[in-house]
Amino acid sequence: MSITEIAAAARKAAIQLAAAKTEQKNEALMAIRKALLDNADAIIAANQVDLEQAEKDNLAGPLLKRLKFDQSKIDGVCEGIDSLLKLEDPVGQTLSATELDAGLELYKVTCPIGVIGVIFESRPDALVQISTLCLKSGNAVLLKGGSEAAQTNRILADVITKATAAVGIPDGWLGLLETRADVAGMLKLDDDIDLIIPRGSNEFVKYIMDNSNIPVLGHADGICHVYIDAEADIDMAVNISVDSKCQYVAVCNAEETLLVHEAIAGEFLPKAKAALDAKNCEIRGCEKTRVIIDVKPADDQDWKTEYLDYILSVKVVSDLNAAIEHINTYGSGHTDAIVTANKATAMTFMDLVDAGDVFWNCSTRFSDGFRYGLGAEVGISTNKIHARGPVGLEGLLIYKWRMIGTGQTVEPYAAGDKHFTHQKLDKDWIGG
Repeated sequence: MSITEIAAAARKAAIQLAAAKTEQKNEALMAIRKALLDNADAIIAANQVDLEQAEKDNLAGPLLKRLKFDQSKIDGVCEGIDSLLKLEDPVGQTLSATELDAGLELYKVTCPIGVIGVIFESRPDALVQISTLCLKSGNAVLLKGGSEAAQTNRILADVITKATAAVGIPDGWLGLLETRADVAGMLKLDDDIDLIIPRGSNEFVKYIMDNSNIPVLGHADGICHVYIDAEADIDMAVNISVDSKCQYVAVCNAEETLLVHEAIAGEFLPKAKAALDAKNCEIRGCEKTRVIIDVKPADDQDWKTEYLDYILSVKVVSDLNAAIEHINTYGSGHTDAIVTANKATAMTFMDLVDAGDVFWNCSTRFSDGFRYGLGAEVGISTNKIHARGPVGLEGLLIYKWRMIGTGQTVEPYAAGDKHFTHQKLDKDWIGG
């Protein structure tokens, strides 16, 4: 099928899927879970083909780690499906109810966006997470993963579509795109696609925005920071900074720059270096950092870099304001954390840092839809439209205004014979 035909099929399916009952969607999710486990050997074998080719192509180590889809990854996405099953159906929820006049009621009710196009990196687990989130939220989805994962993505899409077809989910709700030409074609299909979510670099997101009339939910670089305040607990600060960087380096919520208040740098940095050295993490530091510990020099480019590797840039700053200024200058609006015992300092940091996720005394690695209880995520939104931060079910919804009358017309109100009451109602939409 051509990209035009795939998108048209998704549009047709989306109309039906929007009205799917909770029981049917949950049945489909359970069918996907079972099918993934039943077909685990075939999925892992397909992934092995991708891994072997990627190694021949000298794919970088962190990217190989993302690409791997073994039994533990399958178990992980099944856990994500379990989480989705426990969540309330987000479709048909009443956001507000208003009596305009006696017998004339207005409801603001959640509904699916429609057809969502997602372009994502070479992470097969992302295909499962995105497709199941779209299913639960009643959206059709077009998926374009990295070419390195072509075999894995193909079998996963096939397993998922067959499992959902068996329980009556409309054909075409999931479309797999495999070429760059498909992406270029997708950008032109504003009659069939309602939203594009590109996961990648700032340059890539900007390219998508500049070349399509379709709304774009941008997921840019993850240049995340941890700031160690003068009033931080040293051991806590070391643990948080090391976990933020090293727990899993090849992800967008991993720390890339560590900022340290100069008053605590002499005590903190040697301990942090010892812990990071134990993880084989390279440190690049500013001049003040290099006076305290022996590390490679950092330059202005380091502050702008998403390493996705065992590399961390470190800068000693004079105070909280300097840390906030650095983050707002070089950060990508993803996730930034402060470690401090001072609540007022933490609140100032969280108020003034311009990011979708701001944390106090915890690792940046918590910035994740599954960990938030959102049922995984389609990505992290670093822009400021209807969804920001991890985009789970709520970020895949829009709303409709639904009105119920008893024969009313506008003329009596225009003439002044009748008047609106605009009373808030404590009731749900009748179909909710």
